[in-house]
Amino acid sequence: MSGIGHFLEISVQARDVPESLSFYKMLGFNELQTGDIWSHKYGVISDGALCIGIHDREFDSPAITFVQHDLARHARSMADHGFDFSFMRLDEDSFNEIGVKDRDGHLVTMVEARTFHADEEHDDDSVCGTWFEVTLPVRDAMRAARFWGPVAGAILTMREEPTMHMRFDAGGMALGLSESIALEQPSLCFKCRDKQALKKLVNAEGLTYDKFPGFEGAFGVLTAPEGTQLYVFQEDFLGESIEVDEDVDPDEIDEIKKKFK
Repeated sequence: MSGIGHFLEISVQARDVPESLSFYKMLGFNELQTGDIWSHKYGVISDGALCIGIHDREFDSPAITFVQHDLARHARSMADHGFDFSFMRLDEDSFNEIGVKDRDGHLVTMVEARTFHADEEHDDDSVCGTWFEVTLPVRDAMRAARFWGPVAGAILTMREEPTMHMRFDAGGMALGLSESIALEQPSLCFKCRDKQALKKLVNAEGLTYDKFPGFEGAFGVLTAPEGTQLYVFQEDFLGESIEVDEDVDPDEIDEIKKKFK
């Protein structure tokens, strides 16, 4: 079984959806038009590359959400390959979605169709800069890769020292697995070219911001009202991505490691 689908959004739970939307729009994100799929309050913001879905409902937030067409068939295939589902809603009369957790307890959801309209015109960076990775804290990156390798497929790059960090192409999204003890929750990483503009906005609006948080040399981290953390860097801490053509086979992880020594 392979193919996690196409990346849709980082789904986060928020008690006050308008407050979170205002925060991201203040940073320069654009609010997108949502459909009528969900009965709860729901909003989506985007910088043209990254979409964040803000949900007023309870779930194991945050979740990484993908669109997987013919979801029922895919769910059967996943079940045949030993996946345990956190939830499964598959019915002809309802919007289909399933959820599984990776080996570190991070929620991955798949839905049968898009829940908002893409904005092809808006592709400007926010004041945070260019988004380059969603990073998950993991206890053991090699162990975590045994989940992500088969479903995501392509590994882009990896680093062994000072802490193991692997980056996958997961359905068109750069997904990082980090063993850094400084990373406490799934987070968003940005390459910020204008530190002064960010500093000015933080001071003017009184945003929650910590300097030098200790993760991979980030010079700061913003915390959104719903708790999402946005790390800002001068450069991508892994450098330029190195594409690996073959899919990741758990039995070949050691061979993949050798490519980057």
